[in-house]
Parts: sequence; structure tokens; C-alpha cells
Amino acid sequence: MRAMAGPKPRPRVLLIDDDEALGALLTEYLGQFGFAVKAVARPEEGLQSIADAPPDIVVLDVMLPGMDGFEVCRKLRETSRVPIVMLTARGGVMDRIVGLELGADDYLPKPFEPRELVARLQAVLRRGGEGEAGESVKVGPLEIQWDSRTTRLDGRPLELTTAEFELLSLLVKSRGRVLSRERILEATRGLDFEAYDRSIDVLVSRLRQKLGDDPRRPVFIKTLRGVGYRFIGGGRG
Repeated sequence: MRAMAGPKPRPRVLLIDDDEALGALLTEYLGQFGFAVKAVARPEEGLQSIADAPPDIVVLDVMLPGMDGFEVCRKLRETSRVPIVMLTARGGVMDRIVGLELGADDYLPKPFEPRELVARLQAVLRRGGEGEAGESVKVGPLEIQWDSRTTRLDGRPLELTTAEFELLSLLVKSRGRVLSRERILEATRGLDFEAYDRSIDVLVSRLRQKLGDDPRRPVFIKTLRGVGYRFIGGGRG
């Protein structure tokens, strides 16, 4: 007789925001949707918490005392691929683009409806958990293992964020086909529509950097101006 599976563990959320009233509200609200939330007010405390007990996802405010959210995001990306959703009260497009360039997976402008944050968290975690168990693909010097969500280039591991891995997976699975920015947005979910063109370009640029791909002489990702992107998979085209 097969043993019954135990209850599914609650996704662990670390909220780094100096608004303690918001932290208390979100801790209670997200708890109703199955999240286990730890809220901290200081960035140093958040970084230490991640080092001690990595969460499943981080919600990170941009406006923090002593060290802003961009710097926290940069420091996190030096050592961790944990998904990051950034909160920005300023709401400017450039703030959001900077967050994406530093490795954030999504962003949400303040003020926001808590239910939308729930949807964003669920979407990012769902992307991070998707995979085709036991399968891998090798395209030239690039190897992707779907179940472990790991990538190697010339035998060396690539440290990709959730959003970068999702984009690479989409491009590889659509090899040879042109993907419009709208299609990429639809598949990767979560970027505000007003800035989606630039947001997708930033994400592609981040991925290219890690692949060592020169957009002028691409080996992996070819840009078709005004149309979108095509994965050419280790060749030129």
C-alpha cells in the first residue's frame, strides 16, 4: 500500500519593507492564501534572514532605510536565484526597468490591491516550479535540465533567475520560430503592459549577457527589428 502524501508545504515569503503596518496586513492577508510570511523592516535583517533560511520568494520594497531595494536586489543576485517581486511607490518606468536589469522577476507599483500581489506571487512560483521531469535538451554548447531547472554552457553552470530561465525555456522550445514581445509577455507573465516593450528587451539583454551572446553577431538569440526574437540555437541565422 502506498503511503499517503503529507500536506504540501506552505510557500515561504520574505517581505522586506519598512512599513510595519503594511507588513502586518500582508502577513495576515497572504496567510489566508496559504503563504507563510516573515516580514522584516530593515534590509540588513532581510539579507541575513535569506542567508540563514532561504525563502521561496522575496517581496522587496524599493524605498528602504540605509540601503535601497535596488542595492538589496543586486546583493541578492550575487549569491542567490530566489525569485524577487519588487514594490515601488514611485511608479516610474525607469525604476521598474532598473529592478529588472538587476535581476528582479516581477514588480508591482504601490499602492496595490493585496489580491494582485497574491496573483503575482502565485504566477512567479508557478513558473519556478514548472518543468518536464527527467528531460533535458542540448543545443550546441548549451544544456538545459528541465526538472532541476539548471543550465550549463560549455559545461559550466549558468546562474539564471526564474524569469531568465523561463525566457530561455520559451525560446528553446520555440526554436526557429519568431516570438513577438506580446507572446513573450503572455508566456512569462507579470510585467506591466505600459512598459512591456522595454521590459522584455531588458530581460533578453540580461539573458544574452549570461550566454555571452553578442546581439550584433548572435549565436543563440537573434533580434528581428520591430518583430521580436528567434532562438537560432548555436548557429547563425
